[in-house]
Amino acid sequence: MSVTSAQGFEASGVHAGIRRSGPDLAIVRSTVPAVGGAVWTTNRVLAAPVLVSKRHLEVAEPQAVVVNAGVANAATGDGGIADAEHTAAETATLLGLQTEEVVVLSTGVIGVPLPMDKVLAGVRKAAASLGRGGGDSAAAAILTTDRGPKQAVTSGDGFVVGGMAKGAGMIHPRLATMLAVVTTDYPLDPGEAPSFLRPAVAASFNCISVDGECSTNDAVVLLANGASGAVRSASRDEEFASALGDVCGALAREIVEDGEGSTVLLEIRVSGAASDDEAVAVARRIATSPLVKTAAFGRDPNWGRILAAAGSAPWNGGFARLELDRLTVAFDDTAVFERGQPTGAVPDLAGAAVSIELDLGLGAGSAAYLASDLTYDYVRINAEYTT
Repeated sequence: MSVTSAQGFEASGVHAGIRRSGPDLAIVRSTVPAVGGAVWTTNRVLAAPVLVSKRHLEVAEPQAVVVNAGVANAATGDGGIADAEHTAAETATLLGLQTEEVVVLSTGVIGVPLPMDKVLAGVRKAAASLGRGGGDSAAAAILTTDRGPKQAVTSGDGFVVGGMAKGAGMIHPRLATMLAVVTTDYPLDPGEAPSFLRPAVAASFNCISVDGECSTNDAVVLLANGASGAVRSASRDEEFASALGDVCGALAREIVEDGEGSTVLLEIRVSGAASDDEAVAVARRIATSPLVKTAAFGRDPNWGRILAAAGSAPWNGGFARLELDRLTVAFDDTAVFERGQPTGAVPDLAGAAVSIELDLGLGAGSAAYLASDLTYDYVRINAEYTT
């Protein structure tokens, strides 16, 4: 029970028939008044549920989230907006809420209208089956090409943070084809949730890449209802922020580990950069390099590809600062290039995870990224996605 581990939350997941088989519609709701917020994709092509839910959050605190899988309801025109609003309205009526108190999320194929008869029937079925034990079924109902559900939970001093996520392909900051719903019984004030959520997302979901593709529907939603009765203090707020970061970090890692067709997790760490922003630029460039990712698939410690990617990291209208004679590169703690010179070492990259460490030797800037390899199966999955 991850998304329902915190007190005062219920969830459900059902098969509505949006997809050919398996569960494909989920609801998560707080049973006591909650506050919340969300972080959305920065793609200029925004799906209807993103547009509708953004408007809802401008005027109300979210009390429930309804998610469908299989159809993204993106690039669907005015009809898509109406369908998202209708989904929210039906959910609100069944749960005794205002329409604006419902966040709508969708994931799946772009450009296809929602089968609203199935969606609304699924909403009714899901609302009738809400329960404290519904977290697992909800986590299963939001998946698309994922190999399995993604859930995480952390307990703090008198409170709990739990969450579920989906995502395996079209994964790249800022956000990706990923959805996450995080719940907590820690007390937050109205309008306060985004100030805790944004830094947690920046250090987790915005530091991962499977294929360098930013999607149209991504969202991370936080609901906080205070049902734990925990008394706030500065130290407890810090503990909550840390717990929220841990849950987001765990879910983000699960997304990369489950990257479409992936066989290896790349843990990229950059230190010694002239600034943190430049460290992020270098880490992101390596994480999204097809040459680096295909070498990882072949377990090939081709450090020349790391150098080429690092030296061409876009930043501030040019490239991030780098001096080759100061640069050190290591795979799994084995230095292969040290201060401008090859070491001759050939590391064994047989493990399920490989660390790539760069010390630029220029300053105190640092960053970390998670990425997956690029495989034959990734090509197959995406070549056949709609056919």
